[in-house]
Amino acid sequence: MLQQFFESGLLILCYMIIVFILAIILKNNSIVDIFWGIGFILIMIYNSDFMRSESLHNLIFNTLILIWGLRLSLHIFLRNKGKEEDFRYKNWRNTWKNFYLRSLFQIFLLQGFIMWVVSMPIIRYNYEETSVISWQYIVGIIIFFIGYIFETISDYQLFKFKENKQNKGKIIQSGLWKFSRHPNYFGEAVLWWGIALAATNQLSDFYVFISPLLITYLLRYVSGVPMLEAKYKDNKEFKEYSRKTSVFFPLMQKK
Repeated sequence: MLQQFFESGLLILCYMIIVFILAIILKNNSIVDIFWGIGFILIMIYNSDFMRSESLHNLIFNTLILIWGLRLSLHIFLRNKGKEEDFRYKNWRNTWKNFYLRSLFQIFLLQGFIMWVVSMPIIRYNYEETSVISWQYIVGIIIFFIGYIFETISDYQLFKFKENKQNKGKIIQSGLWKFSRHPNYFGEAVLWWGIALAATNQLSDFYVFISPLLITYLLRYVSGVPMLEAKYKDNKEFKEYSRKTSVFFPLMQKK
């Protein structure tokens, strides 16, 4: 298991350096977000037989990783297509000294390290294929689907909202966005809890829950919610929206 984990780390290191070089060529560091989902697909393929697996539930587990990664990367690609560098990365480009060196370590290699840790359930699950379908696997797959559907629907609702030119400068408050200010992040966190649970066969495997703990913490308190909300801190409509709407976990709006 340790060998597979460290080999996967080396794979991610090489992968993120290639993405960094591509970002330099395109002068756009926000492409790293597009390659986030694809990175997990590479890890899954490297650690599994995938299409050659004789176990249906192993094939299902890895296919879900594939579908999730492709959808997320495609969604971010379409969202950013034809646009300037994302405001977060653009701000760092304008304020950082030794920009390229800091970008390599604080954006690409840091995200690579996070990807390595978060991918732990994928590596663990594929380390030793089992013919036994556990209750953890069944519940985990159900939780994954809940999170995946939540993330997919909220991403689509936001995409359609922004596509309407009449909504320019406005805050989406319909659909799933009526119950959470960040339902897509909530869905992403939930599906990783499902992946971790599905990857556990015994009590000693529960170290894989470092993965969803980390991604939930980052989305809620570091790179997800705080950065986006800072962008709208002076927006009166967003202030009213945030007063009555749950920040992360979906709840009924306050009156």
